[in-house]
Amino acid sequence: MTGAAHPRKRSLTLAAVLGAALVGGVVLSAMVGQLPVTPQEVVGGILRGLGIETTWASDDPVIDATLWAVRFPRLVMGLVVGAALAVAGAVMQAIFGNPLAEPGVVGVSSGAALGAAAAIVFGLTALGGWAVALLAFLGGLLAVLLVYFVSRASGRTEVVTLLLTGIAINAFAGAGLALLMFLGDTSSREQIVFWQLGSMNGARWPEVGIVAVVALAGCAVALFLARRYDLLALGERAARHLGVDVELLRVVSIVLVALLTGVAVAFCGIIAFVGLVVPHIIRMAIGPAHRPLILASAIGGGVLLVFADVLARTLIAGADLPIGMLTSLVGGPFFFYLLYRARKQSGGWA
Repeated sequence: MTGAAHPRKRSLTLAAVLGAALVGGVVLSAMVGQLPVTPQEVVGGILRGLGIETTWASDDPVIDATLWAVRFPRLVMGLVVGAALAVAGAVMQAIFGNPLAEPGVVGVSSGAALGAAAAIVFGLTALGGWAVALLAFLGGLLAVLLVYFVSRASGRTEVVTLLLTGIAINAFAGAGLALLMFLGDTSSREQIVFWQLGSMNGARWPEVGIVAVVALAGCAVALFLARRYDLLALGERAARHLGVDVELLRVVSIVLVALLTGVAVAFCGIIAFVGLVVPHIIRMAIGPAHRPLILASAIGGGVLLVFADVLARTLIAGADLPIGMLTSLVGGPFFFYLLYRARKQSGGWA
């Protein structure tokens, strides 16, 4: 009883922390900006949007328009993009059996950005927002397929090969982005630079709707596959004996990762290390069971991007820093820590 109660207590503690951080991040993000907004006005604005009139809601139409046209779309975009990237990272770590797997580290984000940039330069944006998202998905899918087939050897994924494959894909995608910038006009170059830096700036409700639908559907699929990921963690042979079609599970998961990463990159650019840091911290807090891990990672990823976006808007007055830069500043040292720990546990890379 005591052993079972301890993980449950940790899960409840984590749920309380994530819930408080989520509420605090939502209110803080809506308050921050050139136009000051009070917490009561934020809550009143949300309730008014739900059809509930309160005395907290502001009578100033400028504040109401600022919240619903600028800050709330940006806020929700951060939540759904963070959830998509964190769940994609958790799924990659499950199918590769490696805590170092992450869409940005192994080049999936760069591949998706290359696809989105191709859509911009060749004028496919005239077909609508889905064209950019589709090309981003295809680029991410190609990248993750390369990672999967190259890093697999003798039924397992080699850490060094995984990292080297990611380096190669990132280098190729970087060269492709440079070529597209050379071929494109000034407007295209500015948009491609946006993809490379990552930002929530300019998020609008139609774009938020596209990302939200894909992210929620992807998270639901990942939760549905969670038990199979638990069985896969026992080893491929054991999973097969327990009725898991391992190769089918990996293929479906690869498409899922490409979809989640592609739609995030298509509208917000490359935001690195969210899929590495969040699932790993959640795993250390509540254990390796994938259903609570995926659910908590989705919430934690959203919370992380909301607070990162607040920092991006407030660290330098009058400037909007690239959010991808901030996540890399946090994720880079964390990645070094994971590399050091993996090397220490294995006794070297050989």
